[in-house]
Amino acid sequence: MDFIQLRAFVTIAREGSLTRAAERLHLTQPAVSLQIKSLQSALGLQLFTRTPKGMTLTDDGAKLLPFAERVIESMAEFRQGADALHSTLSGRLAIGTILDPEFIRLGAFLKRLVESYPQLSTELHHGMSGWVLQQVKSGELDVGYYLGTPGKEYHHQALTSFTYNVVAPQGWKNRVAGKDWPALAALPWIWSPPESVHNRLLTKTFGQYKAMPKKVALVDQEPSMLDLVKSGVGLSLVRESIALREAHIHGLVIADAVSLSTELSFIALAKRKQEPAIDAVFALLKALWRS
Repeated sequence: MDFIQLRAFVTIAREGSLTRAAERLHLTQPAVSLQIKSLQSALGLQLFTRTPKGMTLTDDGAKLLPFAERVIESMAEFRQGADALHSTLSGRLAIGTILDPEFIRLGAFLKRLVESYPQLSTELHHGMSGWVLQQVKSGELDVGYYLGTPGKEYHHQALTSFTYNVVAPQGWKNRVAGKDWPALAALPWIWSPPESVHNRLLTKTFGQYKAMPKKVALVDQEPSMLDLVKSGVGLSLVRESIALREAHIHGLVIADAVSLSTELSFIALAKRKQEPAIDAVFALLKALWRS
């Protein structure tokens, strides 16, 4: 049993005729007939019956057809992927980055990109995810990372989901333990600009409870937000992995009754998703985050 035999099987099933299948495959009718005989022999099953109108699938043949079709489709995808790796892409690709390089797996991504498309130059521009969204919309950036799900005008690939925790200064356990969002709103908060995911998530959450958080500082960098928490200024939203680390090392307190979830996405304008460079980048990222 091989790919050629499976292709003959699928083609005959679709055409319903050995003659038409041979024409589609650009082979002689005896050659196609031999392929089917060999496949049936390898499987120990009868796949077709001859009728006055042509070739009809047996019950066994009908059951196996979907499996054979998936094999054919997978082989076509494999060939497309291989062709993409050999295609020559050149020019400039402006990429918007966010957070820290390790979290978004930036190094591994750029390594694959350079190896696959050495003639494609990249420019990295770092900022908050809301800024990346606006820059992609304006055309200043071709693609970029984003936290959350963008609007319909964007093509996006969800890479991973993760959780945010609320962290408080050391010694604040009694102030945050078991507290819900309305109760936490009364405590001092380290806030962030509208372009940040912290702002979007917290504004939406507090809005649902019609609560007004007490904002004591406005900061646009996660490390600065964390430093202010360590200094005893107030609460902040922090990725779960960082919150656990800081709780262990510096004794920061994690609010145990609340958390928020979002996802890391990669975005481009929907109207540009068929552009060769953008399509190739999305394919590379999809493979990277699946591995």
